[in-house]
Amino acid sequence: MAEKNKKKFKDTKLGAWLGANAPKVLDVVGDLLPDQGALGVVKNLIQGDPDLEPAQKAEFARMAFELESADRASARQREVEVVKATGKVDWMMMVTGMVGLLSFMFTIYAVVYIDSVRENELFIHLMGMIEGVVIGNIFAYYYGASVKKDK
Repeated sequence: MAEKNKKKFKDTKLGAWLGANAPKVLDVVGDLLPDQGALGVVKNLIQGDPDLEPAQKAEFARMAFELESADRASARQREVEVVKATGKVDWMMMVTGMVGLLSFMFTIYAVVYIDSVRENELFIHLMGMIEGVVIGNIFAYYYGASVKKDK
């Protein structure tokens, strides 16, 4: 599994798609590792590329979503394997999630009840970071790409 993570972007399925549809983008990011934030850069490059058709951009977005979903599934599988191997819950994950959620709740409280924070530029930046962590990471991890079966 470690070798899979060492694949360069150009050696992945998305890299092959880029080679066929957006070779300029592949030239820029081909030697990066996908787990180093390259996917976000590639998404921005694809969306801003005037040479690509909307259908091509949509196809790339679908493929990127599948890659992100597989990454979340891998993280979830890791959780299962940790519990199987140790019989214990990963407390660091629990603490990190709780800190993120409590920070988010405090931010909402502060914005609603403390007038001075709305004019504090540093607090506004902090609010954006906390929102990104909570919505982009915690909620996406637990609720993103979850399939609900009808009974």
